[in-house]
Amino acid sequence: MKRLKSKILSMEPNTTTYKAIYEGSMTIVDPAHPSVKPYTDYSPTYYNDNVGFEITTTHKLAQDKPTVVISIPCEALGIDIPDKSTESAEADFCLRAFKKYIDELNAELYNRSRPDNENGKYYLCVPGGEIIKRNAVYFALCPQKDYTNGSGSTVYLLNDDKPRPPLMCLCIRIQVQFPLKKLRKTLQMMCRDLPDAVDRFILNFDIDRLKKATELAKKQSSIRAWLKNSNYCAFVANGSILPRAKGTDLPMLDAIPFRSTPDDEIEIFGVRGMGIKKGVTVITGGGYSGKSTLLDTISAGIYDHVLGDGRELCITDESAVTISAEDGRSVKHVNISPFIKWLPGGNTSDFSTDHASGSTSQAANIMEAVDSGTRLLLIDEDRSATNFMIRDRMMKELIEKEPITPFTDRANELHKTRDVSTILVIGGSGEYLSVADKIYMMEDYLIHDVTEKSKNICNSYNMTAELPTPANWEQIRTLYSDRFSSYPEGSGTEKLEVSDMGFVIIGDEKIDVRGLHDIVSFHQLDTLGFMLRYLEISNNDRKIDIEKKINDLYARIYEEGIDFLYSSFFTTCERFLDLPRKQELTALINRMRKINMVKGDEIK
Repeated sequence: MKRLKSKILSMEPNTTTYKAIYEGSMTIVDPAHPSVKPYTDYSPTYYNDNVGFEITTTHKLAQDKPTVVISIPCEALGIDIPDKSTESAEADFCLRAFKKYIDELNAELYNRSRPDNENGKYYLCVPGGEIIKRNAVYFALCPQKDYTNGSGSTVYLLNDDKPRPPLMCLCIRIQVQFPLKKLRKTLQMMCRDLPDAVDRFILNFDIDRLKKATELAKKQSSIRAWLKNSNYCAFVANGSILPRAKGTDLPMLDAIPFRSTPDDEIEIFGVRGMGIKKGVTVITGGGYSGKSTLLDTISAGIYDHVLGDGRELCITDESAVTISAEDGRSVKHVNISPFIKWLPGGNTSDFSTDHASGSTSQAANIMEAVDSGTRLLLIDEDRSATNFMIRDRMMKELIEKEPITPFTDRANELHKTRDVSTILVIGGSGEYLSVADKIYMMEDYLIHDVTEKSKNICNSYNMTAELPTPANWEQIRTLYSDRFSSYPEGSGTEKLEVSDMGFVIIGDEKIDVRGLHDIVSFHQLDTLGFMLRYLEISNNDRKIDIEKKINDLYARIYEEGIDFLYSSFFTTCERFLDLPRKQELTALINRMRKINMVKGDEIK
C-alpha cells in the first residue's frame, strides 16, 4: 500500500475529487533494460503483499465514496479453483464470512452524532438467506504484482525471470465513504485498517465451514437435477424451519420443525422430506395455521439457501412464478381468452389495456408466465381476484352471462395440456377441493393429507363441475424497437432510476414492479434496470426477438460475470447487483406501457 499512501499524502487536505487515487499514475523503471527511460503508466490497483485493492470511482456525484475490489488469491485462503456448479455458493460463503471484519471496522468509526461522510464508513453487500450470483463477490483471474515499490510512486519491475500468470482470486467488492476533509483518517482507513482486516480474514478463514457450504450446494444441485426429471415440482425436507422471526428473514426460534405426511415422504440423496407431485395441489387450513408460510417456503425454494436459514433443503422448480391480481398494470396484446371469454368492445385473444382489473391482470399474469416457460404457478387466494379464482354452482346458475372462466375450470387443463402445475393456498372456497389432485391441511404448523376426506365431502355435495371447452394457450407477439429505448423522447441523454417504492424508471417508462413477488433483494431491481437498458442500447433490429436477446444476455453474464451491466452514468442506481431470473426480466418488459408490442409472429 506504499504507493496508495503516497497518493493520499500528495493530495490537498480539502480535496473532494481524490483524482490522484483514481488515476493511479506510477513511474516505471525496468532494471532489465537500463537503456529504457523510466516511463509513466496508470493503474488504480494497489497491493498489500499479494492482495490487490482496485479503487475506482462509483459515479460523478460520489467522488468521496469509491468502489474497491479486493482480490485475494484463492491459494492464500486454501480454496481450490471452484467448480461452476458450486461457485456462487462458495463466493456467497466468503462474502458472509468477510462481513464480520467490515462490521468491526465500522464499529470503530461510528459516532452517532455525526453522519457517515464525516465519520467514514465501509459498505458491504448484506445478503438475505438466498444464494444468488452477485457482483459483490465472485471468482476471477487477476494479474499478480510484478514490481517492487520505490520512493513515492516509483516502481521497479521484477527482474527474476519468474513467470507470473494471472491467479484465480476471490474478489470482494465494497464501497468506502471517505471522511470529509480528513486525509489522515482516509489514509488510516485505506492503508492500515482495511488491509489489516483482510489479513485477519485470510488468517482466520474457516476452510472446513466452506467445505460444508460446498457440500450443501452439491446436495441442493443434485436435488434440483432430480426434480427436473421426476414427477415432483417441489421438495420440503423434514426438520426444516419454515416460519420466519418477526420482521426478519431469519428462522423463528422454537418453531415447530416441518414433518412430511407419511404417504408423501420420499428420500432424495439421503434427505428425507415431503415431495409435492406435479398437478394441482391445494394447501388449506384455518387462520394462522401456517398455510401461507408453507407456500412462502415453496416460493423461497426457487433459490438455494445458506446453512442455518432453516429452508436450505427446501427445493422448488426454479421456473416457478408467484401469481397474484395486479390492479392497474399495463397489458400489451396478451391472449387471455382461456379465462376471459369476452369484454365489452374488446378482443380477449388480443387484449391490451393501460389499467387492468383484478381479474384481467391475474389472467394476463398467468398467460405471460406460461409463455415465459414456467412449469409451476404459486397462488394464494388472499392476493387473488375472487371472481377470477372461483364461481360456485349457485352463482353459475344465477348469472348465466358471465365472461370469466374461473381458474378452477382451467387448473387441471393447464397441467394436462401445458405441463404447468399449480400449488394454491385456499382458505375460503371449497370449489378447489373437487379439482385438486392433492389436498393438504395445515394445523398448528403441522401438515396433514386430507385428500380422501375432501373427496368424500365433494361426493356428498355432488361437486362435479362441467368444464369448458379446451382453451387456446398460444401466445404470439412481436416487439418492435420504436419506444423500446432508455432515451426519453426528444432527449439525447439516457434515463434510468430505480425507486425504493417499487418502480423502474427508464426512458419514458415508469414500470411498476410491485407485483413481481419472486424478487428477493432490492439489488435485483437495480440489475433489472441495467439489464433492460442493455437490451435497449444493444439492439439494432426493428423487430426484436426478445427471447433470443434475453438468452444471449444471460449467456454473456454466465461467461463474463454480471458487472459489465453497471454504468456509473446513472447516479441514483446502487453499485451492488444481484442477478434476477429470466422470468422477472420478461415480466418487467411485459409491464412497459409505451412499447410497441403487436399480436402475431413477424420475426424473420
